Amino acid sequence: MPIDHVILNVRDFARSKEFYGQALKPLGYDIVMELGPGAGFGREGKPDFWVVQRGDPTIAHVAFASPDRSTVDAFYEAALAAGAEDNGPPGLRPHYHASYYAAFVHDPDGNNIEVVCHRPE
Repeated sequence: MPIDHVILNVRDFARSKEFYGQALKPLGYDIVMELGPGAGFGREGKPDFWVVQRGDPTIAHVAFASPDRSTVDAFYEAALAAGAEDNGPPGLRPHYHASYYAAFVHDPDGNNIEVVCHRPE
C-alpha cells in the first residue's frame, strides 16, 4: 500500500508553513487544507504532507519523488531561498544506484528533506 500522508511536527508553524510553501512549489505542491496550527500540502487537492506545531519535534527524513533532475535542482534552489541549510547539493548518489539524483536540505527544524529522481538523464 502507498503511504497516504506524512506529518512533521514543527516548533514554529508560521515559519514552517512559509518555508514549505516556497520550497515545495517546484514539485507542484500547494497548501490544500489548514486545521488549527497545521497545514496540509499536496497536489490535485489531496494533502499528503503536513506540518503541525506540536511540543518538541523529533528530527525526520522525508524524501519527495521528482519527475526529473531539473525539478530536483529547482527544489534545492527554492529551499535555499526560503532559508534552508544545505545538506547535499543536487547530484548523483551512485552508492544508492546509478541513476539516483538527489538534493538534501535541512528545514527550519533541522529535518532532512530530500528530493530524488530515479530516472536516467
